[in-house]
Amino acid sequence: MDEQKEKLSDQELVRQEKMAKLKAKGIDLFPYVFLKTHSVDEIIAQFGSKSREELETEKIKVKVPGRIMTIRRMGRATFFHIANSQSRLQAYIRQDVVGPEAYEIFDLYDIGDIVGLEGTLFRTKTGELTVLVENFKLLAKCFHPLPEKWHGLQDVELRYRRRYLDLIMNPEVAQIFLLRSKMIALMRKFFDERGYIEVETPMMHPIPGGAAARPFKTFHNALGLELYLRIAPELYLKRLVIGGIEKVYEINRNFRNEGISSEHNPEFTMLEFYQAYSDYYDMLDLTEELLVYLCENLLGRDELTYGDQIISFRRPFRRIKFREALLQYSGLSPSRFDRPEEIISFARNFSPEKEAITYGKALDIVFDKCVKPHLIQPTFVLNPPREISPLAKASRDNPEEAERFELIIAGMEIANAFTELNDPADQLARFEQQLEARKKGDEEAHWLDLDYIQALEYGLPPTGGEGIGIDRLTMIFTNRRSIREVILFPLLRPK
Repeated sequence: MDEQKEKLSDQELVRQEKMAKLKAKGIDLFPYVFLKTHSVDEIIAQFGSKSREELETEKIKVKVPGRIMTIRRMGRATFFHIANSQSRLQAYIRQDVVGPEAYEIFDLYDIGDIVGLEGTLFRTKTGELTVLVENFKLLAKCFHPLPEKWHGLQDVELRYRRRYLDLIMNPEVAQIFLLRSKMIALMRKFFDERGYIEVETPMMHPIPGGAAARPFKTFHNALGLELYLRIAPELYLKRLVIGGIEKVYEINRNFRNEGISSEHNPEFTMLEFYQAYSDYYDMLDLTEELLVYLCENLLGRDELTYGDQIISFRRPFRRIKFREALLQYSGLSPSRFDRPEEIISFARNFSPEKEAITYGKALDIVFDKCVKPHLIQPTFVLNPPREISPLAKASRDNPEEAERFELIIAGMEIANAFTELNDPADQLARFEQQLEARKKGDEEAHWLDLDYIQALEYGLPPTGGEGIGIDRLTMIFTNRRSIREVILFPLLRPK
């Protein structure tokens, strides 16, 4: 214990002494419950517009908990603020109201302590809504000083490692996650109202599938079975469509063993949905409808600011073919575009650590590096090569292309949709092609899933399906440049 004390800062030692004094006075540092009448937010919302005269007349009594964020002591009276994740409320405690003994106890409280207050609302001479404290109770003692008031919590890595401190010190951070929560609730409302059924599918798969990605491995001891964390729920959701659930969606956690960047986290959240008797054009219309709905309900308008750009969600969104986008933004000439060896060589300039071994993969790399950064406004990029779309039907207009689109906003892929491949023989041939690519070193190639092929043999109706990245969409709606800002606990390298 003495060794621990030696490691404590001077401020922490003072807090330890105060805790000892509170215990000596019989104060429970961690009581069980506080019966509140209002939260800080509710007081601001319900009474924030009332005048000084109205408050004096109505004498509104409240019992409100919160964390002490400021203290300004003035002898026998003290002003302080309490807060929750969204709002702050001023409180005023006077020795002649609570009594000398209670006031002496309050002197042992620190910034960071969580308290419950009972009192009457009033406005100060400056007009600030305030609680005149009549009774108070310590609800949890804070052992450590909070980050210094003016500089706050600025260290980015510390903010992510100690998200609880980030939320305490930076109220705007809580707004990010409140908006994210509202966004997911609105997504559910949107699909529920259109007759979709929300489901849950397995997170541990015997065969990873549904996306081009490297999986995480795990092991089930009881079954003696090697399993993989889900990279996508797609193949299970389409099994449900085969089973007769014609409209289905899942808000799901996916895991991909890939690099970490401002747009990638190994664990992320997606919305996936499938609709029988539809195609990727239906998905395109539904996507526009969903994003307009989210924008209007979350922001009350049809545009938002992202960085130094104004992004408009007015329909219709721009549409461009994959090939046209490459020709427009990559600098490739039409004649060079159709020379596979040159394209593969060109792609090496952008991805030397992950060499493309096929023409389609090379085009995809060039698209990522040369085209996406230019697509700021919502843009549907249609009909990429069939080779890089092994779960999508071939285009009705060009069998070398896929009935697929990606939605790009602010240079990021937000959505990916197909007219789903439902011919089991064609799907088996595509899986076998992917298997050959895996043998040649493509770790992201799809696996051969014979159980899914058997399911297709029972008949998957014409189906449109789509996945939307919730983390990236939250980035756009909250004007954040890093995916770590919109994930409460992003993966970090251990200290």
